[in-house]
Amino acid sequence: MVGNQRRVLVTGGGTFLGDNITAALLGEGAEVTLLVRPGLEDRLGALGQRVRWWTADIWDVASLRGRARGHGVVIHTVGSMTEDHAQGLTHHRLNFVSARNAATMCISDGVPQMVLMSSAAAPWISRSYIRSKREAEDYLQRVGVKSAVIRAPLAYIRGQPRPAFYELMTLLGSIPPTSWLGFGKIAPMPIDVLARGVARIALEPQRTNAIYTAADLRRRNQRHELAKPLMVGETPGEQPRVHPFDLLDDEAPFGWVPPSDKRR
Repeated sequence: MVGNQRRVLVTGGGTFLGDNITAALLGEGAEVTLLVRPGLEDRLGALGQRVRWWTADIWDVASLRGRARGHGVVIHTVGSMTEDHAQGLTHHRLNFVSARNAATMCISDGVPQMVLMSSAAAPWISRSYIRSKREAEDYLQRVGVKSAVIRAPLAYIRGQPRPAFYELMTLLGSIPPTSWLGFGKIAPMPIDVLARGVARIALEPQRTNAIYTAADLRRRNQRHELAKPLMVGETPGEQPRVHPFDLLDDEAPFGWVPPSDKRR
């Protein structure tokens, strides 16, 4: 089965990353389905009225069967930078196992393409976390899933306060010559820029890369989108209107982790 390229399923509904990418896809005119962990349905808020959504447990392969059928792309955003060894929630389980199950869903449901949200390796990010992401990337290659890997930096919401260190890293990543020395790939970037870049890569009919970095995400944003927090689909000078990003809950958590009382 070959799905419609503009029908996209996003894992991680109700999270910071999953919901922002969903909003960006809506801004591009895509038809979006969200996978939401049972119990997190209320976190979708108004966004839940704009998309189709299913409840499913990414760590339970049986609950995923048929959820992606008819879609052209699956964007996998589930994972976490924080381990909880007391609950058996290691980086391997949170990031590799979830990606493996998403890939299995793609294969069983006949989805031709998968986009994996991975991570850029930065000094301030756990090596164990990065290793689990690289293991997920390698797995997709081994099983033959046609995939695009997004090695994204940390993301933030423009205008909200954040530690001075990350403010400095963002500055160093945006101006030469430091941006040419590797800072451009690892410096934190605005979530709207990241989400637009991912959405536009996912919807491209033909992709030229297997791995995309922060530079690729920026190139898929227009100059005015990079310069200010212009909402998805907005053009300079137009009248204010409701945009998909306006529907988001800024307090949604970054990751999507199993319930603490489960140890599968």
